[in-house]
Amino acid sequence: MGANGIDHLIRTRVVALRSTLRRHPTAVSLVGGSVVAIALVIGLAGHGHEFVVALGSAPFWVLGVAVALHVLWLVARSEAWGVCIGAAGGSVSRRRLYRASSLGYLCNIFNGQFGLAVRIAALRRTAPSESPRPSILLTAELPIVVVEMALAAIFSFTLVAPLGVPWWVPLVAFAAVAAVLWGMQRVARNRRTGIWRGIAVLRETKGSGRIVALVCLAVVIQIARNWLLLNWSGVDASVFDSTALLIGLAVVGLFPVGPSLGAATAVLILGTNGVAASAAAGALLTATAAAGALCFASWALVDRLWVQRTPVVAPAPAPAETPVVAPAPAPAA
Repeated sequence: MGANGIDHLIRTRVVALRSTLRRHPTAVSLVGGSVVAIALVIGLAGHGHEFVVALGSAPFWVLGVAVALHVLWLVARSEAWGVCIGAAGGSVSRRRLYRASSLGYLCNIFNGQFGLAVRIAALRRTAPSESPRPSILLTAELPIVVVEMALAAIFSFTLVAPLGVPWWVPLVAFAAVAAVLWGMQRVARNRRTGIWRGIAVLRETKGSGRIVALVCLAVVIQIARNWLLLNWSGVDASVFDSTALLIGLAVVGLFPVGPSLGAATAVLILGTNGVAASAAAGALLTATAAAGALCFASWALVDRLWVQRTPVVAPAPAPAETPVVAPAPAPAA
């Protein structure tokens, strides 16, 4: 087989692999999560007792606070998506937006890309006339992601110590994200039709400010949640460690890791502080995130059922007008 034949074979296999990943995202996530879980079990061999103790060290009120913080993060993230959709020409009510978001974020437990697709499909199904096309809804996620990337690049210096990242990597990352943000703003100003309507919020000073504020709020909530569970699990973590874990979760989450994301990332970033405690903290992060997503989705289900059961009162018909009868003329004298 010649060089051209080998090149064609490699391209064919890559295309087939990408097609499989797109058609079966949940199955791929389950397989990837299983592989990572097996690796974690091997890594925790001999530390099982420490892991169990660390897993049960956080009291119920701490777990409840972690769940509530995750629900607040879901609300802030959904609100930011709603701002982008509104700037793109949508007029979706906050109630319908939150319902669609609740389903998508529940699916994020298995796969982030699958969760985004569920969010878009749910919104289009419940508000087809008030929401833009799916392609626009997809690009409406980009301003939020870019702001998150910018914050991650700014605080990526927190990865220098735990991962041994060269000092100049955060500078390069920040410059790259700044260039992407600048390019997206130029595109938003020059292209106002098609899928580019999804980034229309970058043309508005007020809209851009709201996106930055909501994303910053969401990031602070997640950092606080990480710090809370790390320290209660026995990891002596600082705010910078919690920030590094958040960045690691975002990066590792791009791969089909599934529910093993929290434990795997915690061990990768903070394993030097204790493998068992770090894995326990990561497992609690995943568990409380799932509980928060379930609470959000449960509210959406109850709200939908309540609206369906509430009778719609029809407006009372307007009273019929009484015809005015002209008086009969008086008889002539």
